Amino acid sequence: MTEPCFSSIFADPPHRDFTGGESRKLVIQIPCLNEAATLAITLAALPRHVAGFSHVEWLVIDDGSTDATVRVARDAGVDHIVSHPTNRGLAVAFMTGLEAALAVGADVIVNTDADNQYAGSDIPLLTQPIIDRAADMVIGARPIDETAHFSLVKKKLQRLGSWAVRVASKTDIADAPSGFRAMTREAALRLNVFGGYTYTLETIIQAGLSDLKVISVEIHTNPDLRPSRLIHSIPNYIRRSIGTIFHVFLIYRPLVLFVWTGAILISIGLGASARFLYLLLSGDGEGHVQSVVLAALSLILGALMLVMAMIADLISVNRKISEQILLRIRRLERNLETRNAKVEKQHDTTPRH
Repeated sequence: MTEPCFSSIFADPPHRDFTGGESRKLVIQIPCLNEAATLAITLAALPRHVAGFSHVEWLVIDDGSTDATVRVARDAGVDHIVSHPTNRGLAVAFMTGLEAALAVGADVIVNTDADNQYAGSDIPLLTQPIIDRAADMVIGARPIDETAHFSLVKKKLQRLGSWAVRVASKTDIADAPSGFRAMTREAALRLNVFGGYTYTLETIIQAGLSDLKVISVEIHTNPDLRPSRLIHSIPNYIRRSIGTIFHVFLIYRPLVLFVWTGAILISIGLGASARFLYLLLSGDGEGHVQSVVLAALSLILGALMLVMAMIADLISVNRKISEQILLRIRRLERNLETRNAKVEKQHDTTPRH
C-alpha cells in the first residue's frame, strides 16, 4: 500500500467550486433538548433536495434529552443521531454537530432550531451564496420588528448584540443572535466556542476575524410553538446578553475594551485634577480634597487598564496561534479519515481470487 504524502495532508485545501458537477453533500443539523413535541413539525418542513447538492442529510444532536426526542428523530428518518449522556448546553451541542457533520463528509452545514422557529423552505436562501462562492458563512436575518412574540426589550437587546458583533467581527450582520445559518466545511473547521450559553455571537466573530466572508440574507419565521429555552425572564436575558457582549470583547477585542476603559478613566482623572487646580489657584482649594482622591484613583486605574490592554493583546496573539494549530490538526484528522475511507472502499471492491 502506498504511504500517505504528509505534505499534501497538511496542505490547505483549495476553495471548493460548488458550481461544478462533483458530488456535494449538505448536512442540516438540529441541536435538541426535549424537543419531542416540536421536532416532527420541524423535520417535516426540511428539504431532502436542495439545488447545488447531490446529497442532503439530516443530523440531530440529542443534548441529554429525557423525552422521546430520539425516537421521534428515528421515526422521521433522520440520517444521523448523536447523543450526549447529559445536558451540556446549546453551544456544546452545536459544536458536536459540526464535528459529526464534518465526519460524515459535509461540504456545507446548515444549522437550525428544533422549535420550528425558522422556515425550512428558506434553506436554499442560505446555501445559494455559498454555491455562488459569494460567502463562507450565511446568517439568516429574522424580521425582528415584525415578530409579535419578541418583547420590546428583547428587540432592543437583539440590536445591541448585533451591533457588538459587527464591531468585534468587522462584519455587517443584521441579526447576529440568529441560529439559522449555513457555512462551508472550511468555515466549520475554523470555529471554536468557549462559552456554554450560546454559540451565535462567538462563531460570527471568529469567522470575521479569520477573514472568512460572512453575509446576511433575509428569512421568514414561523409562529412560536413554545417559549424560548434560553430566555427564562427578561432580567435573566438582560444579564446574560450583557455578559455575553462583555465576554466577546474580552476574548476577541481586548485591546479595544481595555484601551477605551483606560482612556475614560484617565480623562476623568485629568478632569478632576484640572478642577482642583482651578479651585486652588482661585483661592478656593480647601475642602475639595475629594477631587484629588478621585483624580489619583482614576489615573491609577486608567494606567492599570492600559497595562492590561498590552497583556491582553499578547494573550490574544497566543490564542490566534493556538487556533491555527488546532485548525491544522483538524484538517489532518479529516484528510486522514478521507484517505482511510478511500482505502477501505478500494479494499472492499478489490476482486478476491
